[in-house]
Amino acid sequence: MTSISGIAPRAGELTKAQSGETVMQALRRDWMLYAMLAPALIWFLVFLYQPMYGLQIAFKQFSAFKGIEGSPWIGFGHFVTLFESDQFRQAIWNTLVISFYSLIFAAPVPILLALMVNEVQQKGVRKSIQTAIYLPHFISIVVVAGIVVALLSPTSGLVNNALAALGFDRTYFLTRPEWFRTIFIGSGIWKEAGFDSIIYLAAIMGINPALYESAQVDGATRWQMMWRITLPSIVPTIAVLMVIKLGNILEVGYEYIILLYQPTTYETADVISTYIYRLGLQGARYDLAAAAGIFNAVVALVLVLVANKISRRITRTGVF
Repeated sequence: MTSISGIAPRAGELTKAQSGETVMQALRRDWMLYAMLAPALIWFLVFLYQPMYGLQIAFKQFSAFKGIEGSPWIGFGHFVTLFESDQFRQAIWNTLVISFYSLIFAAPVPILLALMVNEVQQKGVRKSIQTAIYLPHFISIVVVAGIVVALLSPTSGLVNNALAALGFDRTYFLTRPEWFRTIFIGSGIWKEAGFDSIIYLAAIMGINPALYESAQVDGATRWQMMWRITLPSIVPTIAVLMVIKLGNILEVGYEYIILLYQPTTYETADVISTYIYRLGLQGARYDLAAAAGIFNAVVALVLVLVANKISRRITRTGVF
């Protein structure tokens, strides 16, 4: 007992000495690690944190001649203006509708692809399938938009040529508001579903093989193993990715929309991001655009917090 009590203070003193290490001493000891970390930190500070200073123009009547500091403060006036705007309300609605359709139709596709690829037994065929479904992700979004425009061209497009051959009228789909969401989500699935399935495939690879061996001994079929073992085992991964998707529900890929939409399709294609683009960069209303951006960010934060809490309650898994 005496020896143990004698050792305890020395251990405590060692911990205290370690905890008393100064920041400069830590920098000197691990300076190579901090040097490698420095470029990423500088990038974050310059491009993500430093611009936050300019967000105050959302609460000011911004004038380029007076600058940020000299512009008069108007509080939440720009937010009131936004919510009184029919175009902004329509952009919010379009964003929610496209995001909802994406969650319903696009989100399950990578899961199904991962499950199907996992069932392919021949390694050569499996690798060929994976390569084929991953490739579209690496095609530039500008190229994808060009492919879509070419395919749907009313005069020479493959789709309209096929419709004409079947006796239907040619249609310029990209000028029809009712077709825009289908085209946007469908082409998005083709481009990203294969690459998104990588995460689910990685989760499937982490499942204990003993579970499948036991099920096989009990006479389970491949379908039963997929339904009873594979899918339940990747539910935590699905939950985490769904939380992330809900957090980005207002971040619809505006670059692709800008490449595809036209004034005739604004009623279904114009989302918050494209509205901010037109308002800020084209209309030079930087203060209103900043207010719309803040609204977008706040709603995304709330959605992430709510979705994460629901996920942790149901699956005991979350982003944080």
